[in-house]
Amino acid sequence: MRGVWHTERVKSAEEELMAVVPPGSLMRKAAFGVATHALRLLRGRRRVTLLVGAGNNGGDALWAGYFLRRRGVAVSAVLLDPAKAHAEGLAAFRRAGGRIVSEVGAPDLVIDGIVGLSARGPLRPAAAALVEGVKVPILAVDLPSGIDPDTGEISGPHVKAHTTVTFGCLKPVHALADCGDVHLVDIGLRPVDPDFVLLDREDIAWPVPGPSDDKYTQGVTGVAAGSATYPGAAVLSTGAAVLATSGMVRYAGPAADAIRARWPETICTGSITDAGRVQAWVVGPGMGTGSSSAEVLRFVLDAGVPVIADADAITLLASTPQLWDARDPDAALVLTPHDREFERLAGPVGADRVAAARKAARRFNAVVLLKGHRTVVAAPDGRALVNSATSSWPATAGSGDVLSGIIGALLAGGVDPFLAAGYAAYAHVLAAELGADGAPSPASGLMNAIPDAIRTILSVPSGRIESGDPLEGTPA
Repeated sequence: MRGVWHTERVKSAEEELMAVVPPGSLMRKAAFGVATHALRLLRGRRRVTLLVGAGNNGGDALWAGYFLRRRGVAVSAVLLDPAKAHAEGLAAFRRAGGRIVSEVGAPDLVIDGIVGLSARGPLRPAAAALVEGVKVPILAVDLPSGIDPDTGEISGPHVKAHTTVTFGCLKPVHALADCGDVHLVDIGLRPVDPDFVLLDREDIAWPVPGPSDDKYTQGVTGVAAGSATYPGAAVLSTGAAVLATSGMVRYAGPAADAIRARWPETICTGSITDAGRVQAWVVGPGMGTGSSSAEVLRFVLDAGVPVIADADAITLLASTPQLWDARDPDAALVLTPHDREFERLAGPVGADRVAAARKAARRFNAVVLLKGHRTVVAAPDGRALVNSATSSWPATAGSGDVLSGIIGALLAGGVDPFLAAGYAAYAHVLAAELGADGAPSPASGLMNAIPDAIRTILSVPSGRIESGDPLEGTPA
């Protein structure tokens, strides 16, 4: 797992490192990394414009311009606040033949060094006007200017980066906002205890059967979902559980006939009380919010096994607080709200999605999976992870029902609830990409691609955010 650290902790680690290395060496090493990735993006083209703000981020850009000039690149710099430009970086840039200009011009690449980790809020008007006119790829230094570094919030004009080069460690913005391709340059920073993590494919330990396993030892997933009005939710949740496990799935509810027709391997009953023993329950998708659904939820919460509560189950928990009294305090609970469901349950999400999910996880003593393009998973013990979608294909009706079934299968298989939610979120995104294959696909297509997603997870390691090292050589 790759760690992510909030900016105050990053700055503290940088200060500790700067106290024991030669002055300016960290900035030059970081800038050399920026220049290296700029050369890769240029691919032989030769014109770069720097957008230079005050302070160290502007210094990084100016030193990058210095190294690019030494490689024969024509580099110009627009100083947004000339009086506050980084003095040493500006002097080096001028010595190398860099030009100071007032307009972006017609470059092949723009380097964004406007603001750094200390900045908050959108771009100011002058910077916004410059950025708005850029028609070529932008390489952002540390983060795209105008995006909040700790929350990824976008509240106005900001840089839309093709590539971001950051230093030492990942910051929340890289996981919570669109930063383009993110490259991490090692500058010797070694922070510990990340604030949250990102899952990579090689981190996922998907349960697979062994020589002594049978359908029971691998976990029996129970699904209480669907209604006469919405049988499809039950078909999708149950199907996802079937495809995500080699164990057994039991379905209980009014969509039993539809489940038997689509998934003959499922054990179906019409009543929750006749379902038989399970190792985890999926409850909520499409089941409605009436009194009979409340009784189903009450039964499941009291069953003494892990529960994943989604959709209508979340609405019932929000509107009928006494249902919480039925919960077995020793059984794990996973809640999977989207933003509107989260607001009913715990109040507005706000700008800081990780903090909101963590707060709700502590309040309800449950794992909270806050759905979105950047899905946040938080545990009651403070653990948190973010899974970023690489496309918007999962944004389709029924997609959440599929996710619930995957989580339920992993819970039944004995996976830690926090990791079960994280693994499922990763597999869900991957299945959506494989099922869509570049064209819109319904949730059933996503569901059908679950085996391919699991096969990919088990066989092909790959990181979500790329980590790149500078080219051979050291900065002068």
